[in-house]
Amino acid sequence: MILVTGGAGYIGSHTVLELLEAGHRVVVLDNLCNSSRLALERVEQLTGKRVEFVLGDILDRDLLERVFRDYPIEAVMHFAGLKAVGESVREPLHYYETNVGGSIALCQAMRSAGVYKLVFSSSATVYGESVSMPIREDCPTGIPTNPYGQSKLMAENVLKGLANSDPCWSIGLLRYFNPIGAHPSGRIGEDPNGIPNNLLPYMLQVAVGRLKRLSIYGNDYPTADGTGVRDYIHVVDLAKGHLKALERLDRQQGVSVWNLGTGQGYSVLQMVRAFEEVIGRPLPHRFVARRPGDIAQCWADPGKALRELGWRAERDLHAMLSDAWRWQTQNPDGYREPARKPEKVKVSLAS
Repeated sequence: MILVTGGAGYIGSHTVLELLEAGHRVVVLDNLCNSSRLALERVEQLTGKRVEFVLGDILDRDLLERVFRDYPIEAVMHFAGLKAVGESVREPLHYYETNVGGSIALCQAMRSAGVYKLVFSSSATVYGESVSMPIREDCPTGIPTNPYGQSKLMAENVLKGLANSDPCWSIGLLRYFNPIGAHPSGRIGEDPNGIPNNLLPYMLQVAVGRLKRLSIYGNDYPTADGTGVRDYIHVVDLAKGHLKALERLDRQQGVSVWNLGTGQGYSVLQMVRAFEEVIGRPLPHRFVARRPGDIAQCWADPGKALRELGWRAERDLHAMLSDAWRWQTQNPDGYREPARKPEKVKVSLAS
């Protein structure tokens, strides 16, 4: 059985689906702070298989120990964490506590239970402002430009130290770039709380009328059109990469690092134009000041994942945007029920 922390979230739920379809049994631990139980119910409907669910926080050591005691867990995929760059700048302690402290608590519980196989959800932000593109795994991690990236790098260093101290551990650090898209069924997808921090969810909510216009943070970066360039990867491809990493850890000890990306960078304006082609109309947008912690450009060299995992991203940008649009049009309010207008009540004046 595989424990998936944060398994009701965007990337976690898609990975749970792939795990179930590959024949694994899954237990999910999630506090639902930025996720929905409905996502897992839909995963069950899509796969016809059951997901064990535990409501709780990754920082709760007693709960973690009970989970490892109650379920025959063989490996862990660790997604539970906070991920908004802008929010991390405003609330750094919250990010360090959850992303670093939560990873430590999880590993302590794993060691107590004798479970030593871990796939960790890391991020390309650990590379900081890389001086060369594309980014390879042997590029220096440098100093991430925001507390989110710093917390991911700290967690990576904790895991490296742990593996160096004990040869029992097999740990995969998956540094992925910018996940977008949704399951092609349109049943599960990304549903952020409040105003989205990431580009595509923001565009989707503008397109369905939940937000007035897209704010593009900065048009004066040293890029071809002045807007930031990122490597976008379909969430289904990303989820499949986690399964490939898990298989590799069956025969490899220590810490391994893999980039999961397409190797292709797109600017914000290129994304807007491509999305407009998918929806068939212009997308209202405006330029605003740069956002603290953002970098100019970032895309991957995914060659190591191909060589060692036999994995490559298969879905192109059109598929990413089309699948995301299908999800949003079928679920304009995400996993939330749409607001209902109050029914008119007829008042009888009869005596």
